[in-house]
Amino acid sequence: MSDEATRRTVSDIPLLKTNSGPRDRELWVQRLREEYVSLIRYVENNKAADNDWFRLESNREGTRWFGKCWYVHELLRYEFDVEFDVPATYPATAPEVALPELEGKTAKMYRGGRICLTDHFKPLWARNVPRFGLAHLMALGLGPWLAVEVPDLVSRGLVTHKENQQLQAPSAEAS
Repeated sequence: MSDEATRRTVSDIPLLKTNSGPRDRELWVQRLREEYVSLIRYVENNKAADNDWFRLESNREGTRWFGKCWYVHELLRYEFDVEFDVPATYPATAPEVALPELEGKTAKMYRGGRICLTDHFKPLWARNVPRFGLAHLMALGLGPWLAVEVPDLVSRGLVTHKENQQLQAPSAEAS
C-alpha cells in the first residue's frame, strides 16, 4: 500500500476473523457473513466517496462470484464482466479475478481472462491471511489493475467505448 488514500480506503474495510474456506461447511457460513459485511461496508464507503465502481453477487454457496466492474477514463465509462471462484484453500489462497472479455488484450493477464496479481497483490494477501477478504481483493487487486490497464488498453485501441462502437457500426454498414 503506497499512498495515503489507499491506506485510508483499506483501513475502512473491516478485517475478517474466521480462518475458514469453502471446505469447512459450518465455519464457511460464518466467514461468508464476514465477507458480506466487509463488502457491503466497502461499497457503502465507495458510494459515499462518489467512487462506486463494481457490483458483485455470488451463488448460494458463496463459492462463485460474478458481476460488473467499470473504470472511468477521459469521462467515458468502460464496463466489464468480472468473475472469480473462491479456491478450496481460501483464505490461504487468494481468488483469481477474471475479466473474460479482455482475454489476450494485455500481457498482464492469464488464460481465461484472469488478471495478473502475482507481483504486487498476492504477497500482500499472504501477509494478511485470514484478515483480508473479497473486499480487499477488489480494493487492492482489481481496482489498481483497472487503473493501470484500462487507460493503456484504450490508448492502444484494444478497448473502445461502447457508444463509439455503436456509432461506428451504422456508418460501416452505410458504406
